[in-house]
Amino acid sequence: MELHNKEPLSQDVLPVVIIGNGPSGICLSYLLSGHTPYLSPDGFHPNPILHSKLAESPHLSLFEQDLEYLCEGVEGRSSNPVAVLFDSLLLPDSDFGLDYASPLVWRYEPERATPHLVLGKGPPGGAWHAMEGSMLTLSLANWMELPGLKLKDWMREKRRNVRNDRATPAEIASYYQHYVREMGLERSFVCGTTVTSVRRVPLASGRSLWEVRGLQRRAEEEVEIPFSVFAENVVLATGTHDIPARLGVDGETLPFVCHSFWELEAAISSGRLDCASEPVLVVGAGLTAADAILTAHHLNTPVYHTFRRAVADPALIFNQLPKLLYPEYHKVHQMMSQQQHRAGESAADVVSQRSSSSGDTGTNCPCSYPGYLSFPQHHVASFKPEGKCVLEDQSGRQTVLRVSMALVLIGSHPNLSFLPEEGRPLGLEPEEPISCRRNPLDVDPYTYESVQEPGLYAMGPLVGENFVRFLKGGALAIVCDLVRKRSARANESAVESSVSQSLSCQLSNCSLSA
Repeated sequence: MELHNKEPLSQDVLPVVIIGNGPSGICLSYLLSGHTPYLSPDGFHPNPILHSKLAESPHLSLFEQDLEYLCEGVEGRSSNPVAVLFDSLLLPDSDFGLDYASPLVWRYEPERATPHLVLGKGPPGGAWHAMEGSMLTLSLANWMELPGLKLKDWMREKRRNVRNDRATPAEIASYYQHYVREMGLERSFVCGTTVTSVRRVPLASGRSLWEVRGLQRRAEEEVEIPFSVFAENVVLATGTHDIPARLGVDGETLPFVCHSFWELEAAISSGRLDCASEPVLVVGAGLTAADAILTAHHLNTPVYHTFRRAVADPALIFNQLPKLLYPEYHKVHQMMSQQQHRAGESAADVVSQRSSSSGDTGTNCPCSYPGYLSFPQHHVASFKPEGKCVLEDQSGRQTVLRVSMALVLIGSHPNLSFLPEEGRPLGLEPEEPISCRRNPLDVDPYTYESVQEPGLYAMGPLVGENFVRFLKGGALAIVCDLVRKRSARANESAVESSVSQSLSCQLSNCSLSA
């Protein structure tokens, strides 16, 4: 689809423009295209209270229900209530490893479809296409799938053997791209676009619209063509993989300090990193940091691992994941707990016990995971030349490590350069940069509409949702709010029309009387 510069004429104004074509934007597009969830006539939910609430109005779609009422008493692994609700409806009790059927049935009702555009830099799937390395596989557990297309069924068609519910990021990216084609959403997707500006434009009528400007790279051309579109509502679904977060310490620009998992893979592929290398320092305690630790560990490269939180901190992601579904991350958590650095201990001596000793009977190896050492509740004070890293604990005690490579994997920030002040006024802390963990966008928990800007919505990592299973709740909340607004406008129009007709009739009667 080609975009052009347009004037804000009524026929050119779209109800919704979605910025970002990852799983957030794809799921929202599916719901906006007329695919509507209802309680199945024979549907059952294991939560009896939620089931009885759904059964009160089985003739109404989920879009027409009171989400706040349905959310009451539903608990899960997200702080966003609608995310927990929709996850519970799509995958009941999945946290317990159970495989209940969803009580929902999906009906295609084209008359409900809302015209919209989904803008993205690359193909549908967003950042998942940038993860197509040999990264460790992720747990399927149905959590990566979107409504209407079972991931496991799609995987079985792609390959004969689906073992241990695993899939690579490349397979997940392919699934999302296939999903857009299979569900007939392609006509709403515009790929090869870079959004450069989103601003509110006042109209003479007193209303206002959103103007979205950007550049579109056409397949047959090398140049980027400017475009502008106008919308009543804009949804930010850009994710947060654009800009790696930095520590902001001295020496962070030294060549041995890296900020992405892919730099580790490149070092391994080129032979710069192997089992004979100096240890690798991994900074951070998220899933990407865990992937880096496992990758280096499998290579028999020693690993130093530093992070700010205590191992038992409930906010640590490893304490929130089911052990049965994520055994590899549970292994990393065990390593973090069992092999901590102790004051006065030589870090170099500990990690010098290479993984080759793991083949011993255990009598010569004093630790379960040779070549690994964790530094809980430490932070990086500075990096110095010749591969030196200075760590500091809470008491101010410093430890100097010598490494071949330092991987700073502490998350990333979204690129919101197209918004005034890069979106800072829209965050929970208006003076701070937008961050998924520390400063997400401030939205209404039941509509995902910006508290500061009516008609501007956000979903996915921008509001603190890092897992695909939970970002789907944002799509539900947004569509429900748009349905409510459309219904309210229709009622207002009906009232105005009725008043106008009544007034016209009265004037006509007056004329006849005269």
